[in-house]
Amino acid sequence: LKFEYKIIKSLCNFLNLIIFRYMFRLKTTCILVYSLIFNNAIFSQSPVGAWERYYDDNEGRAVRSVVIFSGKFQSIAVFDAESGDFIYSNGGTWKLEGNIMTEIVEFDTADTEKVGQIISFEVIVEENHLILPEFGWKFTKIDDGSPGKLNGAWVMSSRLKNGQMKSRDTDKPRKTMKILSGTRFQWIAFNTETKEFNGTGGGTYTTKGGKYSEEIEFFSKDNSKSGLKLVFDYDIIDDKWIHKGKTSEGDPLNEIWIKRKK
Repeated sequence: LKFEYKIIKSLCNFLNLIIFRYMFRLKTTCILVYSLIFNNAIFSQSPVGAWERYYDDNEGRAVRSVVIFSGKFQSIAVFDAESGDFIYSNGGTWKLEGNIMTEIVEFDTADTEKVGQIISFEVIVEENHLILPEFGWKFTKIDDGSPGKLNGAWVMSSRLKNGQMKSRDTDKPRKTMKILSGTRFQWIAFNTETKEFNGTGGGTYTTKGGKYSEEIEFFSKDNSKSGLKLVFDYDIIDDKWIHKGKTSEGDPLNEIWIKRKK
Protein backbone atom coordinates (compact mmCIF):
# COMPACT_ATOMS: atom_id res chain seq x y z
CA LEU A 1 0.00 0.00 0.00
CA LYS A 2 2.83 2.37 0.82
CA PHE A 3 4.38 1.66 -2.55
CA GLU A 4 1.07 2.30 -4.34
CA TYR A 5 0.61 5.52 -2.35
CA LYS A 6 4.04 6.76 -3.45
CA ILE A 7 3.24 5.96 -7.07
CA ILE A 8 -0.09 7.80 -6.89
CA LYS A 9 1.56 10.76 -5.17
CA SER A 10 4.27 10.89 -7.83
CA LEU A 11 1.64 10.78 -10.58
CA CYS A 12 -0.31 13.60 -8.92
CA ASN A 13 2.82 15.73 -8.62
CA PHE A 14 3.63 15.04 -12.25
CA LEU A 15 0.12 15.99 -13.35
CA ASN A 16 0.24 19.16 -11.24
CA LEU A 17 3.52 20.10 -12.89
CA ILE A 18 2.06 19.58 -16.36
CA ILE A 19 -1.07 21.60 -15.47
CA PHE A 20 1.08 24.40 -13.99
CA ARG A 21 3.24 24.60 -17.08
CA TYR A 22 0.18 24.57 -19.33
CA MET A 23 -1.53 27.34 -17.33
CA PHE A 24 1.69 29.38 -17.29
CA ARG A 25 2.05 29.09 -21.04
CA LEU A 26 -1.65 29.91 -21.54
CA LYS A 27 -1.36 32.96 -19.30
CA THR A 28 1.81 34.11 -21.07
CA THR A 29 0.14 33.65 -24.46
CA CYS A 30 -2.93 35.60 -23.33
CA ILE A 31 -0.75 38.42 -22.04
CA LEU A 32 1.18 38.48 -25.34
CA VAL A 33 -2.00 38.52 -27.44
CA TYR A 34 -3.51 41.23 -25.24
CA SER A 35 -0.33 43.29 -25.54
CA LEU A 36 -0.34 42.98 -29.33
CA ILE A 37 -3.99 44.02 -29.52
CA PHE A 38 -3.44 46.90 -27.10
CA ASN A 39 -0.35 48.14 -28.92
CA ASN A 40 -2.07 47.92 -32.29
CA ALA A 41 -4.98 49.92 -30.89
CA ILE A 42 -2.53 52.63 -29.83
CA PHE A 43 -0.33 52.75 -32.90
CA SER A 44 -2.78 51.96 -35.69
CA GLN A 45 -5.00 55.02 -35.38
CA SER A 46 -6.06 56.18 -38.84
CA PRO A 47 -5.71 59.79 -40.03
CA VAL A 48 -8.67 59.39 -42.41
CA GLY A 49 -11.09 62.25 -41.90
CA ALA A 50 -10.64 65.99 -41.34
CA TRP A 51 -8.39 67.87 -38.92
CA GLU A 52 -7.94 71.55 -38.14
CA ARG A 53 -5.42 73.88 -36.56
CA TYR A 54 -5.71 77.55 -35.57
CA TYR A 55 -2.70 79.84 -35.12
CA ASP A 56 -1.49 83.40 -35.67
CA ASP A 57 0.90 83.90 -38.59
CA ASN A 58 3.84 86.31 -38.84
CA GLU A 59 1.48 89.08 -39.95
CA GLY A 60 -0.71 88.64 -36.90
CA ARG A 61 -3.57 87.09 -38.84
CA ALA A 62 -5.75 84.42 -37.25
CA VAL A 63 -5.18 81.49 -39.57
CA ARG A 64 -7.09 78.25 -39.97
CA SER A 65 -5.46 75.19 -41.47
CA VAL A 66 -7.64 72.22 -42.48
CA VAL A 67 -6.31 68.90 -43.73
CA ILE A 68 -8.45 66.13 -45.24
CA PHE A 69 -7.29 62.52 -45.56
CA SER A 70 -9.09 59.99 -47.75
CA GLY A 71 -7.90 56.42 -48.24
CA LYS A 72 -4.98 57.37 -50.52
CA PHE A 73 -5.07 61.12 -51.03
CA GLN A 74 -4.82 64.21 -48.87
CA SER A 75 -5.04 67.98 -49.14
CA ILE A 76 -4.40 70.87 -46.82
CA ALA A 77 -5.89 74.34 -47.11
CA VAL A 78 -4.75 77.41 -45.19
CA PHE A 79 -6.95 80.50 -45.07
CA ASP A 80 -7.78 83.53 -42.96
CA ALA A 81 -9.97 82.27 -40.12
CA GLU A 82 -12.02 85.49 -40.08
CA SER A 83 -12.28 86.68 -43.69
CA GLY A 84 -11.79 83.37 -45.50
CA ASP A 85 -9.05 84.86 -47.69
CA PHE A 86 -7.13 82.01 -49.29
CA ILE A 87 -3.46 81.64 -48.29
CA TYR A 88 -2.05 78.26 -49.31
CA SER A 89 -2.79 74.68 -50.37
CA ASN A 90 -0.78 71.51 -50.85
CA GLY A 91 -1.63 67.86 -51.40
CA GLY A 92 -1.07 64.52 -53.06
CA THR A 93 -0.85 60.87 -52.10
CA TRP A 94 0.00 59.58 -48.63
CA LYS A 95 1.09 56.38 -46.91
CA LEU A 96 1.56 55.77 -43.19
CA GLU A 97 3.98 53.11 -41.95
CA GLY A 98 4.23 53.03 -38.17
CA ASN A 99 4.53 56.69 -37.28
CA ILE A 100 6.23 57.78 -40.52
CA MET A 101 4.06 59.38 -43.18
CA THR A 102 5.31 59.54 -46.76
CA GLU A 103 3.69 61.89 -49.26
CA ILE A 104 4.16 62.45 -52.97
CA VAL A 105 3.34 66.08 -53.69
CA GLU A 106 0.89 66.67 -56.57
CA PHE A 107 0.25 70.38 -56.08
CA ASP A 108 1.74 73.19 -54.01
CA THR A 109 0.53 76.75 -54.40
CA ALA A 110 3.64 78.30 -52.84
CA ASP A 111 6.34 76.31 -54.61
CA THR A 112 5.57 74.39 -57.82
CA GLU A 113 9.06 72.84 -57.72
CA LYS A 114 7.85 70.65 -54.86
CA VAL A 115 5.46 68.85 -57.22
CA GLY A 116 6.67 65.29 -57.65
CA GLN A 117 8.84 65.35 -54.55
CA ILE A 118 8.61 62.58 -51.96
CA ILE A 119 8.62 63.80 -48.37
CA SER A 120 8.57 61.82 -45.13
CA PHE A 121 7.96 63.00 -41.59
CA GLU A 122 6.85 61.73 -38.21
CA VAL A 123 3.15 61.75 -37.40
CA ILE A 124 1.47 60.90 -34.12
CA VAL A 125 -2.20 60.01 -34.58
CA GLU A 126 -4.22 60.09 -31.40
CA GLU A 127 -7.95 59.69 -30.94
CA ASN A 128 -8.64 63.42 -31.24
CA HIS A 129 -5.32 64.90 -32.34
CA LEU A 130 -2.86 64.61 -35.19
CA ILE A 131 0.61 65.82 -34.25
CA LEU A 132 3.62 66.62 -36.46
CA PRO A 133 6.49 66.92 -33.94
CA GLU A 134 9.03 68.11 -36.53
CA PHE A 135 6.96 71.20 -37.30
CA GLY A 136 5.38 71.69 -33.88
CA TRP A 137 1.89 71.35 -35.36
CA LYS A 138 -1.08 69.89 -33.51
CA PHE A 139 -4.36 69.39 -35.34
CA THR A 140 -7.71 68.64 -33.70
CA LYS A 141 -10.08 66.12 -35.23
CA ILE A 142 -13.16 67.49 -37.01
CA ASP A 143 -14.55 64.15 -38.19
CA ASP A 144 -13.50 60.58 -38.95
CA GLY A 145 -14.99 60.39 -42.44
CA SER A 146 -18.65 60.42 -41.38
CA PRO A 147 -21.54 61.25 -41.54
CA GLY A 148 -21.47 62.53 -45.15
CA LYS A 149 -22.02 59.91 -47.85
CA LEU A 150 -19.30 61.17 -50.21
CA ASN A 151 -16.20 60.49 -48.13
CA GLY A 152 -13.20 59.96 -50.44
CA ALA A 153 -11.33 61.49 -53.35
CA TRP A 154 -13.28 62.04 -56.58
CA VAL A 155 -12.21 63.22 -60.03
CA MET A 156 -14.46 64.87 -62.59
CA SER A 157 -15.07 62.49 -65.51
CA SER A 158 -17.76 64.36 -67.46
CA ARG A 159 -19.20 67.85 -67.61
CA LEU A 160 -22.01 69.55 -69.50
CA LYS A 161 -20.53 72.06 -71.94
CA ASN A 162 -22.42 73.90 -74.68
CA GLY A 163 -25.37 71.59 -74.20
CA GLN A 164 -23.33 68.38 -74.48
CA MET A 165 -21.70 66.12 -71.91
CA LYS A 166 -17.95 66.15 -72.50
CA SER A 167 -15.91 63.26 -71.10
CA ARG A 168 -12.48 63.67 -69.50
CA ASP A 169 -9.65 61.17 -69.30
CA THR A 170 -9.18 60.91 -65.53
CA ASP A 171 -5.80 59.19 -65.94
CA LYS A 172 -4.20 62.27 -67.50
CA PRO A 173 -1.94 64.57 -65.43
CA ARG A 174 -4.51 67.38 -65.52
CA LYS A 175 -7.24 66.70 -62.97
CA THR A 176 -10.08 68.36 -61.16
CA MET A 177 -10.28 66.52 -57.86
CA LYS A 178 -12.69 66.92 -54.99
CA ILE A 179 -11.66 65.36 -51.69
CA LEU A 180 -14.25 64.97 -48.94
CA SER A 181 -14.29 63.84 -45.34
CA GLY A 182 -17.55 63.32 -43.50
CA THR A 183 -18.27 67.04 -43.16
CA ARG A 184 -15.66 68.94 -45.22
CA PHE A 185 -14.72 69.24 -48.87
CA GLN A 186 -11.97 70.76 -50.99
CA TRP A 187 -11.77 70.81 -54.77
CA ILE A 188 -8.47 71.34 -56.57
CA ALA A 189 -7.62 71.76 -60.27
CA PHE A 190 -4.00 70.89 -61.03
CA ASN A 191 -1.57 69.32 -63.50
CA THR A 192 1.18 67.05 -62.20
CA GLU A 193 3.05 67.15 -65.51
CA THR A 194 3.28 70.93 -65.96
CA LYS A 195 3.08 71.50 -62.16
CA GLU A 196 0.38 74.06 -62.90
CA PHE A 197 -2.19 74.94 -60.25
CA ASN A 198 -5.54 76.21 -61.54
CA GLY A 199 -7.57 76.88 -58.41
CA THR A 200 -9.18 75.53 -55.26
CA GLY A 201 -12.04 76.10 -52.90
CA GLY A 202 -13.61 74.38 -49.94
CA GLY A 203 -15.64 74.41 -46.77
CA THR A 204 -18.35 72.25 -45.22
CA TYR A 205 -20.97 70.02 -46.84
CA THR A 206 -24.00 67.88 -46.03
CA THR A 207 -25.86 65.13 -47.90
CA LYS A 208 -29.53 64.94 -47.00
CA GLY A 209 -32.64 63.94 -48.96
CA GLY A 210 -30.88 63.80 -52.31
CA LYS A 211 -29.41 67.27 -51.79
CA TYR A 212 -25.71 68.02 -51.59
CA SER A 213 -25.20 71.37 -49.84
CA GLU A 214 -21.96 73.34 -49.63
CA GLU A 215 -20.98 76.32 -47.53
CA ILE A 216 -17.85 77.85 -49.01
CA GLU A 217 -15.18 79.01 -46.53
CA PHE A 218 -12.39 79.83 -49.02
CA PHE A 219 -12.06 80.25 -52.79
CA SER A 220 -8.66 80.93 -54.31
CA LYS A 221 -9.92 82.78 -57.38
CA ASP A 222 -12.39 85.01 -55.57
CA ASN A 223 -12.20 85.60 -51.80
CA SER A 224 -15.64 87.24 -51.88
CA LYS A 225 -17.19 83.78 -52.37
CA SER A 226 -16.47 82.97 -48.72
CA GLY A 227 -19.76 82.38 -46.90
CA LEU A 228 -21.68 81.47 -50.06
CA LYS A 229 -24.12 78.57 -49.71
CA LEU A 230 -24.91 76.31 -52.66
CA VAL A 231 -27.40 73.46 -52.95
CA PHE A 232 -27.23 70.75 -55.63
CA ASP A 233 -29.13 67.62 -56.58
CA TYR A 234 -26.96 64.55 -56.22
CA ASP A 235 -27.14 60.81 -56.65
CA ILE A 236 -24.75 57.85 -56.73
CA ILE A 237 -25.41 55.58 -59.72
CA ASP A 238 -23.02 52.75 -60.61
CA ASP A 239 -20.38 54.32 -58.34
CA LYS A 240 -20.72 57.62 -60.21
CA TRP A 241 -21.56 60.85 -58.40
CA ILE A 242 -24.18 62.75 -60.41
CA HIS A 243 -23.92 66.43 -59.50
CA LYS A 244 -26.49 68.95 -60.81
CA GLY A 245 -27.39 72.52 -59.96
CA LYS A 246 -25.92 75.96 -60.53
CA THR A 247 -22.38 77.28 -60.20
CA SER A 248 -21.38 80.08 -57.83
CA GLU A 249 -21.90 82.37 -60.84
CA GLY A 250 -25.46 81.12 -61.32
CA ASP A 251 -24.77 79.13 -64.48
CA PRO A 252 -26.27 75.64 -65.03
CA LEU A 253 -24.04 72.83 -63.79
CA ASN A 254 -24.17 69.13 -64.63
CA GLU A 255 -21.16 66.99 -63.72
CA ILE A 256 -20.24 63.35 -63.20
CA TRP A 257 -17.49 62.40 -60.75
CA ILE A 258 -15.87 59.02 -60.12
CA LYS A 259 -13.76 57.78 -57.21
CA ARG A 260 -10.08 58.37 -57.81
CA LYS A 261 -8.02 55.17 -57.78
CA LYS A 262 -4.54 56.37 -58.72
